[in-house]
Amino acid sequence: MSALKALLGDTVQGKHGPVDVQTFAEDGYVVGLYFSAHWCPPCRGFTPKLAECYKACKAAGKKFEVVFLSSDRDQQSFDDYYSEMPWLTVGFGSDVKTTLGEKYGLRGIPTLILVDGLTGETIASDGRQKIDADPDGNNFPWR
Repeated sequence: MSALKALLGDTVQGKHGPVDVQTFAEDGYVVGLYFSAHWCPPCRGFTPKLAECYKACKAAGKKFEVVFLSSDRDQQSFDDYYSEMPWLTVGFGSDVKTTLGEKYGLRGIPTLILVDGLTGETIASDGRQKIDADPDGNNFPWR
């Protein structure tokens, strides 16, 4: 089992159904674990910035994926917020979010942890600051 599958499980949710984690659990991929929620004003401010960076990286052919780990309070809030995001999610109410929050010492949101797609090792625990400083993804993979 890959290190990323150990973190996220075999599949995550995409916009059109389940996505095998193995598709981005490979050398060169950077995976952003994005802890956020609809009710959080700083999250609502950062999500569009992250989305623009994500789209720019994808358009440039960079191996970047983001997985949303929701702290929303209900399914409707999750659905509304996730509809604004171009990436993947573990879904609403997932135990994966709790487990990863504990693993990375989550203290608040929004938090973006950048991990290596192959090894699962942390590249940066301050991903939000990395994206704020580099909104076009020019410094990808932000090591």
